[in-house]
Amino acid sequence: MCQKNLEADANANGPSLDNRPERKSFNRAEYYINRELSWLEFNQRVLEEAIDKTNPLLERLKFLAIVSSNLDEFFMVRVAGVQDQKEAGLLKRDPSGLTPAAQLKLIAERTHRMVQDQYAHLMNNLLPELEAKGIRFLRCEELNHNQKSFVENYFDEVIYPVLTPLAVDQSRPFPLLANKSLNIAVFLEPKNNLAVKRQLFAVVQVPSVLPRFIEVPCASGKAFVYLEDVIKSQLEVLFRGNRILESSTFRITRNADLTVDEEGAEDLLEAIEKELQKRKWGAEVRLELEAGAGPSIGEYLKADLELDDEDIYAIPGPLDLTAFMRIVDLPGYDNLRHEKMTPQEPEDLVGEKDLFAAIAKKDILLHHPYESFHPVVEFVSQAARDPRVLAIKQTLYRVSGDSSIVKALAEAARKGKQVTVLVELKARFDEEKNIAWAKTLEKAGCHVIYGLVGLKTHAKIILVVRQEEGRIRRYVHLGTGNYNDATARFYTDFGLLTSAESFGADATDFFNEVTGYAVPAKWREIEAAPLGLRKKFFELIEREIEASTPEKPGRIIAKMNSLTDEHMIQMLYKASCAGVQIDLIVRGICCLRPGIPGVSENVRVTSIVGRFLEHHRAYYFQNGGSEEIYLSSADWMDRNLDRRVELLFPVKAPALAQRVKAILEIMLKDNVKARRLLPDGTYVRVAQEGGEVLQSQVYFLKQSRRRGGRGSRRNRAVAATPVERENEKDDGKNLLH
Repeated sequence: MCQKNLEADANANGPSLDNRPERKSFNRAEYYINRELSWLEFNQRVLEEAIDKTNPLLERLKFLAIVSSNLDEFFMVRVAGVQDQKEAGLLKRDPSGLTPAAQLKLIAERTHRMVQDQYAHLMNNLLPELEAKGIRFLRCEELNHNQKSFVENYFDEVIYPVLTPLAVDQSRPFPLLANKSLNIAVFLEPKNNLAVKRQLFAVVQVPSVLPRFIEVPCASGKAFVYLEDVIKSQLEVLFRGNRILESSTFRITRNADLTVDEEGAEDLLEAIEKELQKRKWGAEVRLELEAGAGPSIGEYLKADLELDDEDIYAIPGPLDLTAFMRIVDLPGYDNLRHEKMTPQEPEDLVGEKDLFAAIAKKDILLHHPYESFHPVVEFVSQAARDPRVLAIKQTLYRVSGDSSIVKALAEAARKGKQVTVLVELKARFDEEKNIAWAKTLEKAGCHVIYGLVGLKTHAKIILVVRQEEGRIRRYVHLGTGNYNDATARFYTDFGLLTSAESFGADATDFFNEVTGYAVPAKWREIEAAPLGLRKKFFELIEREIEASTPEKPGRIIAKMNSLTDEHMIQMLYKASCAGVQIDLIVRGICCLRPGIPGVSENVRVTSIVGRFLEHHRAYYFQNGGSEEIYLSSADWMDRNLDRRVELLFPVKAPALAQRVKAILEIMLKDNVKARRLLPDGTYVRVAQEGGEVLQSQVYFLKQSRRRGGRGSRRNRAVAATPVERENEKDDGKNLLH
C-alpha cells in the first residue's frame, strides 16, 4: 500500500478521536484491566482445563503442557518488553495506571502462584492418575536391576557421546546457553586435592536431539525415565577424577522479540534471517531452577545471569512441561484422549462436484474445524490445474510445515500462470518457516512480496482470475484464520468463498495496493486496516447508538481473540451508556472492565476455552432491525487496527448471515466451557441454570456429524484433507496465537 497514505491515515483515525468530549469521561485508570495480567488470567483458564476431570486424562496433560508453552512465549515477548521499558527508565503508565515496574511486580506474583498450582496438579494428580493407567515416570533411584542396566547401557552408547561438559573458570567464562535449552549446573571438587578444597563449577547441556523421556523395560504398560535424571546419575562418569558436590537442572528464557530496522534494510529477507540468529541469545528474562537446589547453585546462576529474585522460579518437578506433548500422542491409549474428529463436508458444498461452479451459483460459508478445510486447499489446487485460470494472488501469514497450498501455488507458477504471493516474514516465531516458503515460491517462478515496511500483513485473502466464455470472472476466498491446513484442525475459523463482482473488484484493488503504488481505492464491500478499519468500526458502533431506544435497545455481538485497544473500549463504554446491549466473546486478553455502574453495565464478556482454539472474529450489529454481520482477520487491538494490514468483510447472503448469528448465539449459551469476566478482572464459570447443559464446541461437532451422516460415503471421503485425516498429534500445542 502507499506508505505515506497508510501512516497518515493510521495516525489520523487513532488518538485524535480521544479529544471528543463524550469520550473523556471514560479515560480513567480504574476502567481498564492491565493487558499482561489479563493474559495471565487467560492462561489460568487453560490451566483449569488441565484440572477439569471431565476432560480425558491425556487431554488434561496436553493443557498442562500448553500452559508452559504459553508462559514461554509470554516471557520471551511480553515480559521481556516490559523489562526493557523498566531498564530504560520509562515511567509512563498503561491505561490501567501501572508503571512498568509495578507491572513486573504483579506479573511475578501472579505467575509464581500459577506455576506452583500447575506443578502441584502435575505431581499430586496427573502423574498418579497416569501411573494408575499404566504410564509411569520413574526417578533413577526407583529403577529395578534390569532397568538400571538398560539405562547405564543407553547412557554409554547413546547419551555419553553427545554430551559436552563445559567447565567455568578464569579461562573459560560462563557459556552462552541457548534460549529454552535444558541444562545441568554442577559443583564439584577434585578427588586428588583434598588438602586444598577447591570448588569447581560446570554446566552440562541436556541434548535436545535426544528423547526427553527414555522408555525403559517394564512388565506392563509404559515406563519412562527423564533424560536429565539419567545424566545426573552419571555425572561422576562424565567428570572422572572429581567428586560431585551438588547438581541441579535449570532452564533460561531469553528475550526473543525481533528488532529489525526495516527502513534501513536493503533486503528485508536477509535482515530478518540475521536477526533470527540473535533470538537464541537475547537477554535473560527468567530462570527456572529445580526446587531443592542448593543455595550455592541458585546464587551463582542469579549473579551470573544478573536476575532478580522475582525472575527465578523454583520448579518442584520436571522442567519444561512442553515435552509432555509427546506423551499425549502415546500409541495405544486412545481411550485417554478425545475421540478423533474428521471434519465434515461443508454444508454449502454437499452434492457439489465442481468448486468453481458451486461458488458461481452462490456464496459459500465455511466453519472450521467442524467443516473441512479441504475446499480452501482445493480452491488453490484446482486453480493451479485449471487451464482457464490466468492468475492467483494470495496472502500467507502462517502455513503448515507441509503446506498443500504452497505446493499448489508453486505448481501454478510452473504452469505459467501469474502467481503473486505476499509472504509475511514478520509472523512471530514463524519467520524461519516463512523465509523457507518464500524462497521455494520464488524458485518456482512466483512473484513474492515480503510484506510492507512498518506493517505486518495479517489479512487472509485469495484471488483467482479465471477466463469463462469470453469474459473474466474473479473468485475470492476471505478468512478469519491462516492458510494452514494443520491448525485448521483445531482452530475455529470462518471462511467465505464468493464470485460476487464487488468482492472481486475489491480483491483486485487490495492486491494492487499491497504490491504497487496504487492510491487507496474506495472499497465496495471490504474495509482495510490501517487505512479505515478503525473508522469503520467506530461508525458501526455510533450507528448502533443512534438506532438504540429504551423500547428497542441496540445490540452488538463481537467475537475476537483479544480486546486491548483503549479507543475501542471507550466506544463500547459510550454505547453501553446509551443502552446498547453488548456481548463480547473474547478468548484471551480483555482490558475492558464490565459491570461498572454508569459505564459498562450493559457489557457482558464471555471467554470460551475448550478442545478447539477459539480463533474466528465475527461482528454482529442489530442496526435497528436491518442486521449486519462482518467477519475479519482483525481483533480489537491497537496493533491490528493501526500497525497491520487487516480486512473486514460483510456476509451478504441473508441465510449465511443468519447462520453466523446463530453460531454466536450458541456460544453465548455455553455453560460448560464458558467463563464470565467479573469487574475485578477475574473469571468465573457460567452457571448452569434449569438443568440445561450446553457446550458450544460439542454442539457444533454433533451438528456437523449429523449432517455428515446424511451425506454419501463419497462426500464424507472427500471432506478431509490428507493432513486432516492424520493423527491429531499437533492439536492445540499453543493456545496463545
